[in-house]
Amino acid sequence: MLTRRSFNALTGAAAVTLSAPGIIRAQGTVTIKFSHVVAPDTPKGKGALKFKELAEQYTNGAAVVEVYPNSQLYKDKEELEALQLGAVQMLAPSLAKFGPLGAQQFELFDLPMLFDGRDQLRKITEGEIGAQLLGLLEDKGISGLAYWDNGFKIMSANSPLIVPDDFLGLKMRIQSSKILEAQMEALGAVPQVMAFSEVYQALQTGVVDGTENPPSNMYTQKMHEVQSNATLSRHGYLGYAVIVNKPFWDGLPEDVRANLDKAMAEATEYANGIAEEENDKSLQAMMDAGTTEFHEMTPEERAEWAEVLRPVHEEMSDRIGADLIQQVYDALGTAS
Repeated sequence: MLTRRSFNALTGAAAVTLSAPGIIRAQGTVTIKFSHVVAPDTPKGKGALKFKELAEQYTNGAAVVEVYPNSQLYKDKEELEALQLGAVQMLAPSLAKFGPLGAQQFELFDLPMLFDGRDQLRKITEGEIGAQLLGLLEDKGISGLAYWDNGFKIMSANSPLIVPDDFLGLKMRIQSSKILEAQMEALGAVPQVMAFSEVYQALQTGVVDGTENPPSNMYTQKMHEVQSNATLSRHGYLGYAVIVNKPFWDGLPEDVRANLDKAMAEATEYANGIAEEENDKSLQAMMDAGTTEFHEMTPEERAEWAEVLRPVHEEMSDRIGADLIQQVYDALGTAS
C-alpha cells in the first residue's frame, strides 16, 4: 500500500514544486506521469506512447509525459491509490478496477457473453452510458478521459477447455472483480485474484492452472510458453478507462488542458484502431510458435457456454444495478 510517507518521499526525490493544487512543474513544464501495468508493445502501451508524442507536440513542450509500463511504478492494487494521492497523474486501469472505489457499475463490462463484437461495444463506450459511468469517478478525485480497447478475451489452461465441465476444479487467475469471480464459479473453476505482473510465474510454477486474456496480453507476457491449450471463446471484453487526478487536471492552464484533450482524442482513436490488429497479430504469432493448441468454438459450443454464463448477469444485478443492465440491453438491442 502506498502511504503518505512513501508519497512524500517519492515527490521529494523528484525535486519538483507545486505551483497550483496538484500541478507538478519542473523547469516551467507540466510533468505527467502515466503509469500502466502492461508491456509497451500492447495496444494500451502503444496508446500511452502515442499520447506522449501528441501531448508534447501540441503543447510545444509545455507538458512532458513520462510513461512507465510493466508495473515499473505500481502494481494493479497500488496504482489507483497512487493516482488519488498525486504520486502519478494518469493511469489506464482495466474497467474492473473501479469496483473497490465504490463504482462497481463499471463491472458491467466484465459480464460474460454481453457484447457481440466491437460495434455493440461502441454503443456503450461512445454513448450515454459510457459518459454516465465516467461521471461516477468525479467525487473520488478522478476525471475519466476516454475508453481504450484491449480486446475480447480467450481462455487458456494446461488442458483443453472445450465445454464448461472442462473448467471443473481448475485454479483460474482473474483480476479483482466480483463479476469475474462469479463467471469462473459458474464454470466450476476456482477463481484466483492475482496481480497481472505475477501471472507468468504463477502459470509456470502451477500456482494457477489457467487464465483469461486478450491475445495481445497473452503473447506479450509470453503466457503461451506456459499454457498448452487455449479456446478462442471471446466470452468477455477487456478495456481500460484513461483517468487523471482531478485536482491536477482541473488546475492545468486552460490552453494546456485543451491541447492535452486534443492529444487524448487522437491517441484514443489510434489505440482503439490498432487494438484488433494487434490482437490478430499476437494470436497468429502464438499459433506460429506452436507451444499452444488453439480451439475455435463451434456455434453449439458457444451456446453451451452461454447457457452456463448468462445467468451471471442476473446474479450480479444487485451489484451492478438491474436498471443499468437493462439500459445496456436496450442500447444493444439484445434480449434481457
